[in-house]
Amino acid sequence: MVSPRPSSQTDAAGQKASAAKPAGPGRPKDLSKRNAILEAAKRLFLIEGYDGVSMDQIAAEAGVSKLTVYSHFGDKETLFAAAVRAHCEQHLPALLFAPEPGTPLRERLLAIAQAFFEMASAPEAIRIHRLLCTPQLAQSPLTRLFWDVGPQRLHEEFAGLLRSRAEAGELDLADADTAARQFFAVLKGEPYALLMLGYPLPGKAETRAHLEASVDMFLRAYARRGG
Repeated sequence: MVSPRPSSQTDAAGQKASAAKPAGPGRPKDLSKRNAILEAAKRLFLIEGYDGVSMDQIAAEAGVSKLTVYSHFGDKETLFAAAVRAHCEQHLPALLFAPEPGTPLRERLLAIAQAFFEMASAPEAIRIHRLLCTPQLAQSPLTRLFWDVGPQRLHEEFAGLLRSRAEAGELDLADADTAARQFFAVLKGEPYALLMLGYPLPGKAETRAHLEASVDMFLRAYARRGG
């Protein structure tokens, strides 16, 4: 037997009730709250260290409930990883590693070098690096987590760029992964080691000269001759 069709008044009431009903667990997250949580987490992790920060503190700093923090990130390790990833993507967005063959190779490498060094040499980045080198965290899963979402992601995207430029005939390299590791190691060099020891950041002219020399060394090693 076919059920009678509800009246238009019943339809309207049903639609109103449906609209008033809260969305289920799968509803989209509030991006403004997520960003506020990430910013709060970055600030507090830098000031207090990983172990010195609670999810309650992060929630209060972000102006949200602790339940909202857990809803977005699940646990503190996941939140820490997301904060590191967001920081890296802010300073070195994926677009920076797009092939774009129309952009001269040296110009693209210098842009990456500049963005990378500015990020790595920032006071907050130095503090995080020192924090991860402390005995309390050096052997913890947190260091691996940091590596996977930060340096490893950067390495993979840069190696992909090198492969695309090699395919275009601009580079002559047998192992893009090795070349990528060498590039960032040379960029850090002595200036970064001195920063870790508490020396002041070099001046802009000195930093630019270091980055240009590093890029030119890389190109002398890997640029295709006659290209």
